[in-house]
Amino acid sequence: MRSSLALNFCKFLIRLKFPHIGQISTKEFAQWLLDSTKIQPLVIDARSQAEYEVSHLKSAVHIDPIAPDLQALSEVEKDTPIVVYCSIGYRSATIAQQLQQAGFTRVFNLSGGLFQWANEGRLMFQNEEVTQCIHPYNAMWGKLLQDGKLTQSRRGAER
Repeated sequence: MRSSLALNFCKFLIRLKFPHIGQISTKEFAQWLLDSTKIQPLVIDARSQAEYEVSHLKSAVHIDPIAPDLQALSEVEKDTPIVVYCSIGYRSATIAQQLQQAGFTRVFNLSGGLFQWANEGRLMFQNEEVTQCIHPYNAMWGKLLQDGKLTQSRRGAER
């Protein structure tokens, strides 16, 4: 319960810091991905490579959150829907802001990030295989994962 309240508070602070970034809830995003009549978004994972390797959303493309190579997106149409996520939504909001500044018009930040996605029991992948593991970012932020979501990668980060 405390992890849910803390994550909601983080989401509130992110919305305050990035008021011009569109937010999409995990529920809305999951429904979008299941709707074959809608144009599917480009999904960007804005976490470190190590985090991405533990788990990510299906079809997610990794981008370095510290030094993003937006030039790699030069072939993407500016009106392509893009959903960016990270652990809780801060790094992804930063990348979403940069994408907007680069002229992309349909950019969304996944509210609550991969932590909320995992807390809701939604599918994550390591390579092409479904996994329950999630990288906690660090021991403090990993506490935003609900009890029972402890993974080997999280326990390892707390050592």
